[in-house]
Amino acid sequence: MLAMTPWVRKLLIANIVMFVVANPRTPFGRLLYEGLTFYPPAILVRPWTLVSYMFLHAGFMHLLFNMIGLYFFGPRVEDRLGAKGFLWLYLLSGLGAALFHFVFSREYPVVGASGAVYGVLLAFAMYWPRERIYIWGILPIEAWLLVTLLVFASLYFGVNPSAASRTAHFAHLGGLAFAFVFIKWWAWQKGADKRAFDKKLHSDASPTGMVGD
Repeated sequence: MLAMTPWVRKLLIANIVMFVVANPRTPFGRLLYEGLTFYPPAILVRPWTLVSYMFLHAGFMHLLFNMIGLYFFGPRVEDRLGAKGFLWLYLLSGLGAALFHFVFSREYPVVGASGAVYGVLLAFAMYWPRERIYIWGILPIEAWLLVTLLVFASLYFGVNPSAASRTAHFAHLGGLAFAFVFIKWWAWQKGADKRAFDKKLHSDASPTGMVGD
């Protein structure tokens, strides 16, 4: 694992600070928590909640799991994308999570960085698909398989009423979907995909598989 990177550190601190400050058990914390929670029916009067909800969590374990994911997967992704690219990935994944929640589960409020962290995890799996991840530090699983299982689990629990829970499964899918689109766009914008396409096009056009003068 790489050393802590700037935006991963800032996001970890921001989430932990907001968890302490926006504590629903205190009058001020409850007011702040409710004002920053993303509640789809109120989006027109509280548009900032499309972003602010990412920095709230429903409990300590909710915060812990999200921050563990950000801590372990974030630095390598930020090192690969750069600070600007990583921040865009994180925020757009969180925004995508909110939009999917708005479309599929608009009657329920939602909080948490899960959608953004899922986006970071997807980016990690796209760049290092065969990297082994140890669940609970014991069970090894390759990154591509972990993300695949998360996608199917979110789909299943999202569309199966009998398996419904308080988890915003469609928000997870939104984070994954927006992250996938962003990573593909980022690669194209940086020229990697375009160069690969041009190389394949020239290779296919040459009978020997080599580009002529």
